[in-house]
Amino acid sequence: MMRTDVHGTAADGFEEVHREFAAVVAEQDGQAGSQLAVWAHGRQVVDLWAGQEVSGDTLTGVYSSTKGAATLVVALLVQEGILDLDQAVARHWPEFAAAGKDAITLRDVLTHRSGVIGVDGGLTAAELADDQVIAARLAVQRPYWKPGSAYGYGGFVTFAVVNEVVRRVSGQSLQQVYEERIRAPYGLDLYLGLPEAEEGRFQPIRWWLATPEQEAAFWANVPGPHSVMGIGYGLNSTPPLDQVAFVNDRAVRANGPASAGGVGSARGLAGLYAAAVWGIDGQPPLLKPDTVAEFAQLHSTGGDLVRGDQGNYALGFQAKGLRYPFLSANAFGHDGSAGSEAFADPRSGIAFGYTRRRFGFGWSYPEHDRLAAAVHRATTAS
Repeated sequence: MMRTDVHGTAADGFEEVHREFAAVVAEQDGQAGSQLAVWAHGRQVVDLWAGQEVSGDTLTGVYSSTKGAATLVVALLVQEGILDLDQAVARHWPEFAAAGKDAITLRDVLTHRSGVIGVDGGLTAAELADDQVIAARLAVQRPYWKPGSAYGYGGFVTFAVVNEVVRRVSGQSLQQVYEERIRAPYGLDLYLGLPEAEEGRFQPIRWWLATPEQEAAFWANVPGPHSVMGIGYGLNSTPPLDQVAFVNDRAVRANGPASAGGVGSARGLAGLYAAAVWGIDGQPPLLKPDTVAEFAQLHSTGGDLVRGDQGNYALGFQAKGLRYPFLSANAFGHDGSAGSEAFADPRSGIAFGYTRRRFGFGWSYPEHDRLAAAVHRATTAS
């Protein structure tokens, strides 16, 4: 196996995290590359990276970790009284009321209880690159289950609905609010719309490594493209969505669709959650404790109609206290398809960010558990 050197720093007391990251890297394809960044109790304590063409400044596609940034925009606007979670989406966007969606609230959408996870016939990659185009298609779509009766993950479309509400209420897109109120003021290396000037730092995502036999066996057991899971992951389009090509497309990076089009680094992901809860570099926290508590509260648990037992959601965020039982009950964050992971644990003081450039076979990322546990042990012991 190719030897891959680990670069960067880990503060005193976080040596175990450095060792665990090095062990993870040694088990991966050396050309893929990964990054790990951690804030603890308001200071950055880990900044590590490894892999060819990867540095601490490298940017790559973070897929659904984008939803964490998008949810932070919503939390900020709710905190300021601009958005009401329990108002019907159609109050601001009348077209959305079609086909039995008149009573769906923003809370329903954020907790994946709306049933609006895609459209009949699917959405092309070009359509999925533009939140307003997605929203126009979703407006006339009937939900795939009775709203509120169950929950299921809409990986590529959910936050297009959220974005349309933000746009109609505030007069700005979610991406504009994020850039002006969150990314730029806090200097975060996490973009919802990557400027052309930053393109030189972008490194593309790669597909997983597997033998033809492994690929055939895996896809033989995947639900069909028109199943609930297939619709939720955009597989019901013709051709089915190529997830790797999607985030490697400049149009997607430029638009930064709010469900899965973000581009960033581990520093950017960890910094997002540190800024939200504790503030960074002398800047105050973005959210008040009551807002953090509301958005970290469990809303949708048990079986996810799309993701199965991989579900469990707070408000917009994934419920990380259920994902990692060593974290507190109100830990929250969001992961992404190619293996990015990010979360905050308000109780233990952790803000965690991780990226990798190659998909794990079968969307499996066991290193998340190892790295998160090592970070938790070091933080609570320090």
